[in-house]
Amino acid sequence: MKVAIATKEFSEVSGHAGQARQWLVYDLSRHTPGEPLPEPARVTLAKEQTPHYIEDEDAPHPLDGVEVMIAGSAGDGFVRHMKKRGADVILTGEPDPALALTKLIAGEHLPDQKFDITTSLCKLRDFFSRH
Repeated sequence: MKVAIATKEFSEVSGHAGQARQWLVYDLSRHTPGEPLPEPARVTLAKEQTPHYIEDEDAPHPLDGVEVMIAGSAGDGFVRHMKKRGADVILTGEPDPALALTKLIAGEHLPDQKFDITTSLCKLRDFFSRH
């Protein structure tokens, strides 16, 4: 299983998944619970590759094949769009990407996402979105 985490500068979980350009992608296909996490691949998206700007939903994308996405916030359109691409979105207030993933793998509760005004704006935008 591959997990992508939206980040700010690859060090903190990003508060806005739809506009996140830096992602940590963990390939957990050979990971054993209790072992250290594998080194993630660092994926930097061009602005037009972020979910807010994707025009062709069927075109290949650098995050294709990811089954789970972790972010600090995301609008409903982002969640629907990623579901169409085969990925579930998990939102959390945990700022540390590795800790968020470790808790998820262990089945532990992730902290609730923090209030983010951009989420409210995204919900309004998503109401009129093509997604």
